[in-house]
Amino acid sequence: MSAITPADLRARNLRTLAALAALFLLPLALAFFTYYGTAWRPGAHVNHGELLSPVRPLPEVTLPRIEPAGGSGAPLPDRAPLFHGHWSLVYLGGGDCEADCRRALYVMRQTRLALNSDMTRVTRVFLATADCCDREFLAREHAGLEVRDAGGPAAAPLIARFPAGGREHTLFIVDPLGNLLMGYDARGNPRGLLEDLKKLLALSHIG
Repeated sequence: MSAITPADLRARNLRTLAALAALFLLPLALAFFTYYGTAWRPGAHVNHGELLSPVRPLPEVTLPRIEPAGGSGAPLPDRAPLFHGHWSLVYLGGGDCEADCRRALYVMRQTRLALNSDMTRVTRVFLATADCCDREFLAREHAGLEVRDAGGPAAAPLIARFPAGGREHTLFIVDPLGNLLMGYDARGNPRGLLEDLKKLLALSHIG
């Protein structure tokens, strides 16, 4: 058996080094070629809802809180900031709450329940923009829902900040600082709303 010469040892080391370099560099080169040399792009889908960019700070307005069924029927005034200090799921619609409204409120309720221990960080808000309100239905099916009468002129600056298109079947997320962040079509798969809300709560140090 012949002895290994310094030249042989050098060649072996170079081959080993080249193999290690290829191991690390080839995937990088392939990624660069795929991204810049072809029409393919990785999916950039981060959130499931429609991100409202830029975020929309909501004005502080005083809206009467609607008393549940069984009370006097008179709206209850509430001067506390509506959206500050907690996360909010918000729906805007007629207070008679027909099919689209009922679907959206159902998705809102079930999504909050699915948050388990984090559900106390999220408030459900129904801004009733007209025909306020089917109090018996809301009390029976949506206990704990914050219902506000948003049909008067005092609510106009607030309502104007929400996108108008498709509002009757859209749920909105408002952060604890009162910023309108995202909108979701309640007719779609509600899992996307739940996943995005879980991410927001995990990242948030407030609310």
